[in-house]
Amino acid sequence: MRRLLLITALAAAAISLPASATGEPAVTLTGVVGPSMTITLKNPDGTNVTHLDVGTYQINVDDRADIHNFHLFGPGVQQETVVENVETASWTVTFVDGTYTFRCDPHAAQMKGTFTVGNVPPPPPPPVKLNGKVTARTISLKDASTGTKVRSVVTGKFKVAVTDTAKTQNFHLTGPGVNKKTGIKARVKTTWTLTLAPGKYTYRSDKNRRLKGTFTVRDSPQS
Repeated sequence: MRRLLLITALAAAAISLPASATGEPAVTLTGVVGPSMTITLKNPDGTNVTHLDVGTYQINVDDRADIHNFHLFGPGVQQETVVENVETASWTVTFVDGTYTFRCDPHAAQMKGTFTVGNVPPPPPPPVKLNGKVTARTISLKDASTGTKVRSVVTGKFKVAVTDTAKTQNFHLTGPGVNKKTGIKARVKTTWTLTLAPGKYTYRSDKNRRLKGTFTVRDSPQS
């Protein structure tokens, strides 16, 4: 009798275990590619997948064209159908924290989507914009948002928009890991995307030593 009760209790416990605890997929997602230039990944309620919890999922894929494929990849996941085949597939995958992509490889520019899983770190801040300018008699480097002269900035990525209006001068920026300049005989507008490291930077004209400025790059706002 005790043995029968024990077996019954164990069976009931197994039935009550959540799918995540048994390793079985908790949710089934549906991916479709083709026959036209479309690719989708949808939740059970028909909405597009944009964010998921960490866990194990079943992905049912319907590949409806022999010129497309359904390629799903991201941290720990690499699954795809064959381009030349019209086929269905069923994958059991485990998603972890991160960003995942699904796409058609032959048409990756037009046919793709992404979604996040779990706790994803925020994207890096956009580059800080600086405006550099050199004329026949002046040179400057200013913060694009405030219009003030650049004296000190925090290390990171920067977009330096340079306007060179003089055929007798140039704008030359140097410092740790950076050596960028415009031509002396050219009037140009250009933008440099740069990563500025801690240290001292100089902007100058190579033809006139009096046209010169400096600024420092710090590790952090407090340093």
